[in-house]
Amino acid sequence: MKSLKEYIKEIICFALVLFTTSVFAQNVTGIVLDNSNAKEEAIVGATVHWLGTKVATQTDIEGKFSIPRTKSNQLIISFVGYKSDTLNINNETDLKVYLKSENQLQEVVVRSGSTAIDRLSPHQTEIITSKALAKAACCNLSESFETNASVSVSYSDAVTGAKQIQLLGLAGTYVQMNVENVPSLRGLATTFGLNYIPGTWVQSIDVGKGAGSIINGYESMTGQLNVELQKPDISERVYLNTYVNSLGRGEVNLNLAKILKSENGKPKWSVGLLTHGSTLQSSIDKNHDNFYDLPKYTQANFINRWKYESDKMMAQFGIKFLHENRLGGQIIKNPLALDDIIYRFTNNTNRIELFSKTAKLFQNKPYKGLGLILNGVIHDSKSKFGFRPYDGRQNTIYGNLIYQDIIGNTNHTYKTGISFLYDDYRERFADTLMTRTEVVPGAFFEYTYKYLDKITAVAGARTDYHNLYGAIFTPRLHFLYNFNPDNALRLSAGKGFRTPNPFAEYFGNLVSSRTVRFLDRIKPEITWNFGISYTKHFGKSSLIIDMYRTNFVNQLIADTEHPQFLYFYNSTSSWNSKLNYANSAQIELNLSPINRLEFKVAYRYTDVWNTLGKPYNQSITIRKMFIPRDRVLFNVGYALPYDKWKWDFTVQYNGTRRVPNLSPNYQHTSYESMPIKYAPAFININAQVSRSFRRWDLYLGGENLNNFRQKDPIVTPETPFGTRFDAGSAWGPVIGRIIYFGTRYKLGGVI
Repeated sequence: MKSLKEYIKEIICFALVLFTTSVFAQNVTGIVLDNSNAKEEAIVGATVHWLGTKVATQTDIEGKFSIPRTKSNQLIISFVGYKSDTLNINNETDLKVYLKSENQLQEVVVRSGSTAIDRLSPHQTEIITSKALAKAACCNLSESFETNASVSVSYSDAVTGAKQIQLLGLAGTYVQMNVENVPSLRGLATTFGLNYIPGTWVQSIDVGKGAGSIINGYESMTGQLNVELQKPDISERVYLNTYVNSLGRGEVNLNLAKILKSENGKPKWSVGLLTHGSTLQSSIDKNHDNFYDLPKYTQANFINRWKYESDKMMAQFGIKFLHENRLGGQIIKNPLALDDIIYRFTNNTNRIELFSKTAKLFQNKPYKGLGLILNGVIHDSKSKFGFRPYDGRQNTIYGNLIYQDIIGNTNHTYKTGISFLYDDYRERFADTLMTRTEVVPGAFFEYTYKYLDKITAVAGARTDYHNLYGAIFTPRLHFLYNFNPDNALRLSAGKGFRTPNPFAEYFGNLVSSRTVRFLDRIKPEITWNFGISYTKHFGKSSLIIDMYRTNFVNQLIADTEHPQFLYFYNSTSSWNSKLNYANSAQIELNLSPINRLEFKVAYRYTDVWNTLGKPYNQSITIRKMFIPRDRVLFNVGYALPYDKWKWDFTVQYNGTRRVPNLSPNYQHTSYESMPIKYAPAFININAQVSRSFRRWDLYLGGENLNNFRQKDPIVTPETPFGTRFDAGSAWGPVIGRIIYFGTRYKLGGVI
């Protein structure tokens, strides 16, 4: 309770206010913007404080702020990478402030520039912006990490064309993949989901390491990827991209945006249409094994989205639709060949998604908000692996109601709410049927404490009630300490929980003659993740060092040690497990010695172990397959003034990794005495040059320019219906050198 003295102070202050001008009865509100790129962009997290006082606040996600008046009439607004601005405030109450950029520092958070580090977040987050995406072909999300040191992408097999990412030494299934903070690429979409988001749709990608915020659910284990799409109210009204490569793949992307109604100079209603069409119809067989190196495919994909914004409300809603066909397997050279002697892989996917996001705005209290997210997905996939069919269907309904406010002042904020998840899965592979219906209501609370610019601590927890697994408690903690504006330390710890989908997540292993056996009833996977990172900025350069540990309380093991079986079973231990774990350490140096010249050098070490042996009642802890222990990335980029010409050159070193022994003569009789086999290290070299005109961009580039290819990625391709056929153990590039050419056309600004 307040003391009598404090009450008297408040009464006196109130009386003084009544007898002074009305100016002092109001907060000063405003918005902080950057217009250095010919269009206004909100600056998130700018510090606003009165000179000579401790009264301060920060701008919100829209760049807005509200701060109570004090005796001081000098308001200072500052943000890293910008020149601070001091304003003399008299009777003004609603401000519009433009900060001027000091230089092109990488720590700027909201920018259509290059890669950035979110300095404000206690969660180690790297932001890949549109400029960084333009450094490579970036036809879709799977090709958006070519110059990123933290995330690596590889093909999961030598037939289907499916790609998977790795973060902190573990597969992308342990990364929560959101689209505009809505869990999206999950469930059956984990198979080909990285191909479902074209690069031209992407505004930025947030790569967060470690257990993420509890606001979006419990499935984040090693990190979060959040993809921000192009917004209809700030995008170009016409954006056209074309692409073709030396393999015969071609694609067209067309984005349209229009402001339908404005009010007081601000967009009120706007609509956007993002479209994509791509195809590959060439018969590619560079290693002459009579199998397609890449499947033929056709994809049509679009999003129609609407946005409404007023002083009291913001709403977005829309529809997404995708259709894709794939054809791989043996190449038919004899048109008279019978179907029963041809090994074909086929896939037909249809996906429809409805989404809406609604927020109630509080004009005079920008720190306060109420939001509702709704999302519904129908995903239908039908495949065939030789004679073995796969049918998968997923129906999902997701809802998240979030309320945020302060406790006393903006140093103490919180978010709380309730969520609901409904998942219905129906999967059949060969003669195995798997069905599961999950109904999960939940509630969460997340508290954030800020002390000036020094300390930010976020403590959150959620409790969900799962209809199959009971109550789930998920705590998470993030901590940021700024030694000074250029040196920061982050700590994190958190629990993760997910239900695996074995067929979708190990899709590539189905391209084989392996017999699938489930030795256990599948349990949820549970992890604990712990991390520490240090960031130092010096001038235009930065150094990032981080270390993370992921322990599995329970993990689904996909055991491929036996060349004729694919075993699934649970491996259970404790939160401080030494049976199933992943260690990851990375050091990254970003240098900009002169204007427009950027270097990136990074080294990543991963140490991932699984405990295997249940099929033979044995137990052995051994390195996890297909995870390279060492990875090195080098990137250099240079641009002429106004980005008229841009050059980028990237070298990736991928170290050795353990692979299965698939020798035709190998007989698997024991885990404890089985031979250990490693694949060789290899290098990938990529490069691109682009030329910009007023409205046009032309770009020419190459991937895998050193033409490295895995030798014999398919085991016994001559007998695809034999007992040793296996195309699911690819560890390196199947395709050699690829040359590509593309164009980008932008028409004006927003109308």
